[in-house]
Amino acid sequence: MASSSGPLNDELQCSVCLDVFSDPVTTPCGHNFCLTCLKECWKDTDTCICPLCKENFMKRPDLRINTTLREVVQLFKEKFPLRKSEVSCDMCTEKNKAIKTCLICRSSYCKTHLQPHMRVKRLKKHTLISPVENLDDYICQKHERPLELFCRDDQICVCLSCIEGDHKTHNTVPIEEESQERKTQVVKTQEDVQLMIQDRIKKIQDIRNSAEMIKNNIDEENSDTVEIFTDLIHSMERCHSKLMKKMEEKQKTAEKQAEDLIKDLEKEISELKRRNIELEQISNNENDLHLIKIYPSVCKPVNMKNCSEISLDSASVYTVTALTQLKETLDHKLVRTVLMRMQQFAVDVTLDPDTASPKLILSDDGKQMRHGGIEQDLPDNPERFDTVSNVLGKEGFSSGRFYFEVQVKEKTAWDLGVARESVNRKGTIKLSPKQGFWTVWLRNGKDYTANAGPAVSLSLKVKPQKIGVFVDYEEGLVSFYDVDSSSHIYSYTDQSFTETLYPFFSPCNNDNGKNSNPLIILPVRKWMKK
Repeated sequence: MASSSGPLNDELQCSVCLDVFSDPVTTPCGHNFCLTCLKECWKDTDTCICPLCKENFMKRPDLRINTTLREVVQLFKEKFPLRKSEVSCDMCTEKNKAIKTCLICRSSYCKTHLQPHMRVKRLKKHTLISPVENLDDYICQKHERPLELFCRDDQICVCLSCIEGDHKTHNTVPIEEESQERKTQVVKTQEDVQLMIQDRIKKIQDIRNSAEMIKNNIDEENSDTVEIFTDLIHSMERCHSKLMKKMEEKQKTAEKQAEDLIKDLEKEISELKRRNIELEQISNNENDLHLIKIYPSVCKPVNMKNCSEISLDSASVYTVTALTQLKETLDHKLVRTVLMRMQQFAVDVTLDPDTASPKLILSDDGKQMRHGGIEQDLPDNPERFDTVSNVLGKEGFSSGRFYFEVQVKEKTAWDLGVARESVNRKGTIKLSPKQGFWTVWLRNGKDYTANAGPAVSLSLKVKPQKIGVFVDYEEGLVSFYDVDSSSHIYSYTDQSFTETLYPFFSPCNNDNGKNSNPLIILPVRKWMKK
């Protein structure tokens, strides 16, 4: 067998070969053996019996190497190097290999010399153990008797004489019992280690899957980013090309205008020079009568353009106009791209009837709500809004991101957003983040407001027909979008969410039929990339 002064030496020893485990396997009864030893025991037999506890297995067990125990054995060997040592028989002159050591006789015996211990009644009572060289480790140094008991109070091995003295009142048990308990603990520890290994193997796989998912997402992001920026670059190039064309046309027009004006002015200059010569001749004429007669025809007003009014239109707003149009185009494309991203987090929202105001009528599928005009007889449970016409979604979110869309077509008033779980649901309610509501609303068919506390008036170019609501829990973000026009409405940023958030809806009062249309939760139709 292998000898060592290290701990767990017995626990790591195969009871068949009496050596440290080699490729250990575990039987269904929980005992461990070397793979080759167990195969040898079950060789040429249909009956599979545990060599240690003798349990009979009806079906030959599927033996697999206990990798955890093998690793423990390897670590044990590295920390406490095991050396092969054959204990010699103390009775043999040729020093044959001993198979047992007697703690009473304090001698080791080979198979032949062990026979008396097998048949002599007195010797049968002796304590036999696997052959060892260091017999002193198994003998009480104080009483010179075998260490047969274990003191649990002092955590040491003792002999029978010890329990009559210093350990008389201590909790002592046979060494075999303590060893069996420790083996049981070793098996339990081994099972715990195996579970830890399995957990870590699973965690490694989870991490690899997450890393692969992140890689795929980044690859997709990179691809989309290239596509987005390529599209934006093309948009800028098209805008630049149109601007250059307009400026070239402007230049050609200005050049033609200047050429025509110059021709007209040169023609007028020729006419004025001719008139100047005539006037000079008249002024030098000494015939007074002739001067008086021709004066009216020579000095009549000249039909010429006013030079102060002649100019080229140098003012140009082409660049400003082009940049404004480019900004609008880029804003539209960017918002559209953002919405495409957000739609990846679309969730199926269903209305919770237990939270609905008695004034609201919900559709059977839980996707529509409208003001019924009269109050229904419903249980006043704690979750229900009792006064205002509000309702929450069934599904709550306490992490991650989510997105949903609501049709607000042909309505003159509505409220939309999210609310935390603990919001007040009774009596008059003020919508603001401080009260646990992150919302926008419409009033009077035209007045849009973000209820940010204080309220923020919103100026929208077009009246939204479909509102998209996006929430990033960890980022503290709640954003609202006009889906059809791909435009941003409002965002709550840098919020701190500590509770579960629920989608929040209010179709508001029907206003004598003017606002009778329902709010409708729509399935999100993801845009296709162009």
